[in-house]
Parts: sequence; structure tokens; C-alpha cells
Amino acid sequence: MKIDSHHHLWDLAARPQTWMVGDNLDAVRRNFDTNDLREAIAGTDIEKTILVHATSTHDETYEMLALAEADPMLIGVVGWLQIDSPDAIKDCEKYLRAPGASYLKGIRDVAQDLPDSSFLAKPQSIATVRELGKLGLTYDILTKTPELRAAIELVRACPDVSFVLDHISKPYIAKQEMEPWKSLITELASFDNVVCKISGMVTEAKWNAWEVSDFAPYVDHIIESFTPQRLMFGSDWPVALLGTSTYSQVVQLAEAVTQGFSKSENEQFWSKTAIHAYQITNL
Repeated sequence: MKIDSHHHLWDLAARPQTWMVGDNLDAVRRNFDTNDLREAIAGTDIEKTILVHATSTHDETYEMLALAEADPMLIGVVGWLQIDSPDAIKDCEKYLRAPGASYLKGIRDVAQDLPDSSFLAKPQSIATVRELGKLGLTYDILTKTPELRAAIELVRACPDVSFVLDHISKPYIAKQEMEPWKSLITELASFDNVVCKISGMVTEAKWNAWEVSDFAPYVDHIIESFTPQRLMFGSDWPVALLGTSTYSQVVQLAEAVTQGFSKSENEQFWSKTAIHAYQITNL
């Protein structure tokens, strides 16, 4: 079994995607539903998926939970909470009473590109994430390099929480820039309660003009830092269509950069890490 640990769905009529600004986003400026996803994954051996929020709204998370309950392809949901809000846990407890609540496996807030790069290290953010861990939920870290230091402080303060780093923290691949991303990744990976998604890379490279070799320095460092046992595949579809023409290209890229994995390491990467990190039981 192969699992896609990170994808989105959206209906622009129901909920606009405010980040879709500019003519170069035409590839994703349409609706994407589960039928589109099934068509996209055909022939890739991806069988199950984890749905991740695309907007900072509670309504979307409720809709994702209901959708997961109705569709056997979706085995988990990573919902949204404003973690620096004192009401965050109350909001999460409402999710846990909603239809499809058993599919809520993780929570994420958007830390990347915030004016306050220390958002994840705020006392209220840390307090919220600690409580999420007590509720049995994983926390997804969405950062770029400027926010990685705060992510490290969050993880250090929450030793009993399971963390998933999204998109290898979006290094500046198009600029071929390694530091300080490289050193910060080494430090973050030193915490055993963090795993990492090899995902979201094509949108950080030169869109539709990249080579597999462009990603090698970054993925090689991720593999060295986290080891194959703490990595998982994510497509970041349909956002990935900005940098590729098809879902299968993202799968092929992941296969190429992990071609040195053993059979057991491939099993970890393509399914077991995601199953463990998100405590998936409905397979």
C-alpha cells in the first residue's frame, strides 16, 4: 500500500483561496474534489490519502471530517486551529464531537511567511500544542527557513507531542540556497518525536523547469538528518500542479530521490511512517 500523506481539496465557490493571486496560478484556480483526486492518482499505486486543510477556517475542517467519513480513500484529516488563541482547545474539542471526528489525526496552523517569525514559540502556541498532544493529535509544522528556529523551540518545549514537518520546510531550491536551512534541519531532526514529509518541493524549485538533480542536495540532507525511517511521501496536490503537469510526476520525483532505499525503508516512506505518525487504524 502507498499513502499520500498530504493533499488538499477545494471548492472556490464555497471558500475562496486567498493566496491565489496572479496569472501564473491558473493551473490551480479551479475546483478539486475527490473525483479529481481519484483520476489524478490512477496508475501511481497510491491507494489511501490524508487530507490537509487549505484555508484558516473552522468550517473547512468540519467539511473535511464529514468527507473523510463518507469516502474510504481518505484515511485521515489534518485540520486547522489558531494555536495562539486561548480558545484553540475548545475549538478542537468541538471538532472531536463533530461527524467524522475519528478521522481528525492532526492539527496545523500556518506559520510560514508570518510577520512574527517566532509565532510557533509563543507561550500560547506552545500551551495549545501540548494540549493537542494530550488529545492524541499530531501537530504539523508548516514553515520556511525564517520560522524554523521557532519550530525547534516548540518541539523542545513539547517532548510528548508527535510532530510532522511539512514540505521539508520549503528550502529555497530555486536559489540553490542551503544555509541556514541545512543547519536548522539538522537541529530539528535531532528530536526523535519529529518526522518529515518529502513533499511540496516542486513549488520551491523553478516551476516546470526543474531537474531531479535540483532536489538532491536537499533530500540527501533530509535523509541523513531524519533517516529513511522518519520520512513519508506527500504530494501537496493540487498545489504541486504549479510546478508539474501531473500528479504522477510528483510520485516519480519521490521515487527518484529515494531510489537508494531498501525494501523496508520504502515501506516506511510510502506508508508506515504516515500510519504511525497519524495513528491510522482504519485500513
